[in-house]
Amino acid sequence: MNEPRTEQTADVIVVGAGPAGSTTAYHLAKAGLDVLLLEKTAFPREKVCGDGLTPRATKQLVAMGIDISEEAGWLRNKGLRIIGGGHRLQLDWPDLASFPDYGLVRKRDDFDEQLAHQAQKAGARLHERCNVGAPVTDPRTGRIIGVEAKLGVEKTPVTFHAPLVVAADGNSTRLSLAMGLHRREDRPMGVAVRTYFTSPRHDDDYLESWLELWDKRGPGPDRLLPGYGWVFGMGDGTSNVGLGVLNTSASFKELDWREVLKAWTASMPEEWGYTEENMTGPIRGAALPMAFNRQPHYTKGLLLVGDAGGLVNPFNGEGIAYAMESGQIAADVIVQAHARTTPAQRERALLGYPKVLKETYGGYYSLGRAFVKLIGNPKVMKLATERGLTHPVLMRFTLKMLANLTDPTGGDAMDRVINGLTKVAPKA
Repeated sequence: MNEPRTEQTADVIVVGAGPAGSTTAYHLAKAGLDVLLLEKTAFPREKVCGDGLTPRATKQLVAMGIDISEEAGWLRNKGLRIIGGGHRLQLDWPDLASFPDYGLVRKRDDFDEQLAHQAQKAGARLHERCNVGAPVTDPRTGRIIGVEAKLGVEKTPVTFHAPLVVAADGNSTRLSLAMGLHRREDRPMGVAVRTYFTSPRHDDDYLESWLELWDKRGPGPDRLLPGYGWVFGMGDGTSNVGLGVLNTSASFKELDWREVLKAWTASMPEEWGYTEENMTGPIRGAALPMAFNRQPHYTKGLLLVGDAGGLVNPFNGEGIAYAMESGQIAADVIVQAHARTTPAQRERALLGYPKVLKETYGGYYSLGRAFVKLIGNPKVMKLATERGLTHPVLMRFTLKMLANLTDPTGGDAMDRVINGLTKVAPKA
């Protein structure tokens, strides 16, 4: 792993400069490794996201030394407002030793750019407009030893070499597919669609989650739409409004989700301004790969982080926190492997990466898979919404469970129950 360094060689290549890739590159560079961070587009660039960050993601930003002050353009939120079943419940983020008691809001184009530049400051070499194609493999072993790419506006062909490659190239993850790693059909998949509206609700200090989406148009009875919705104030005169739906819903493949979003926003109070003339951009959609839907997370010199490894939380559709956490975990494993003296020892260390992921998230994601099967049934969802929201203590427990916010030791009774459940659940 100590080849002479050139412009086209490195200790590690990271493909994709989203939250997973930039976090990986940052921690690797901070540890002194030579890192190439390859991003197919140029910053700033559009990404489909709710733009709301929970305390889990906030903790990762602090660990990267990002300035998350309001003066630097970050909007803080105190917790989650849940609406459904005729009820409205406002819950603060829990007060924990392990996580801050606030979340953040920031647009993804600017957010991703900040993380990529933070990785650069740490010493990573960032190439924008670098479209990675096929992996370069060792014909004797099948291990990945680099990537082919087209660089710049001119699309100049270039080959980059490194003994380790990190796939941080999102749900489509062409690199993983080229290495024979295909999506598991037995894992849940979500779809999210969102847009921005000019709105007086832009400075809300709670993230808002709608457990029921109603279409109130037309002379007939109101129609319950599948999925859940969100409204996040951006603090800049706009709201991010979107919805998510799981493939466990019978309607998953049947409906045009952009039309569902339009129907839902059309039913909202007129003074909120969620109308087509106030829309500041098109409705965009993206897939949410959940619960380890691509495995193994390490094989033949390739590590998967973030959406490439299906790390989206099935309970709440949150991806950024897990992208960043998996990036930090992958970097820690790579740094330790890099310090080993023989190829066999390095490989043994690298094979620990999927084990750490399963130990960290496996039980929790198994519970999440059971959860999404349940709420895929509209009757179950309706019952849970109507009964659950009348019990604030139960909903505080649910918030901790859905957002994966507990203290591992020394927490309260809720923490102990959730931690106990994740320990006994299968780590698949």
